[in-house]
Amino acid sequence: MNLTDKLEFFVDQSRCIGCQACVQACAECDTHRGHAMIHLEYVDRPTGVQTAPVVCMHCEDPTCAKVCPADAIKQDDRGVVHTAAKPRCISCSNCVLACPFGVPKMNTGYELMMKCDMCYDRTSVGKKPMCATVCPSDALYFGTRDEIERIRQEQPINEFQFGAQLVKTKVNMMTAPQKDTLLIDIVHFMSGNSEYNPLENIRNGAPDAAMNAVWEDLPTQEDIANEDLDPEEVPALFN
Repeated sequence: MNLTDKLEFFVDQSRCIGCQACVQACAECDTHRGHAMIHLEYVDRPTGVQTAPVVCMHCEDPTCAKVCPADAIKQDDRGVVHTAAKPRCISCSNCVLACPFGVPKMNTGYELMMKCDMCYDRTSVGKKPMCATVCPSDALYFGTRDEIERIRQEQPINEFQFGAQLVKTKVNMMTAPQKDTLLIDIVHFMSGNSEYNPLENIRNGAPDAAMNAVWEDLPTQEDIANEDLDPEEVPALFN
């Protein structure tokens, strides 16, 4: 196995500082022709400015390709799932709706599904994806697993549980060291669900905005005053 085969993509969303450098650089990749394929999303815009980069996770068994009625989405021998082939894509948006990570976007101007292809022209020869070359906080990192485990406390994982579906990916997400599989289900993040508390998985160093992004019924300053709550026992929402 050569070095190129050992290189992997790692995403640590808690490190994102919202600078947009990745978005600008992505558009400069030769295969993207001026269109950024990375999404920079707000965790919860009404309550904070925390952002998170969203790239294609390049699933081992890509759902987007399985639901494409025109067989327009292909996966190469390196596991990279590519943008839909223009001659085949019928703009049905099945892939947009089916992706568990919400990655594919339908470009209505081109009538084509477009998404991150991990700068395959660069990564196939050992170069970093454009976004990873410019990220100042290393929220996007391209290197070996040995490197990332040596320099980070967080653990890279590439298995995600969506209900009964286990999704394995080529791209890694950095998370708490004790996690082997990341459970992702929107029902668990809805207020009033007492069976699962996503706040239990927040690790030291993760941004406070992540706490705001989970529950909508957090106490206000007025609630604290009226109910005589101890501010130190309330999440740090007002600092």
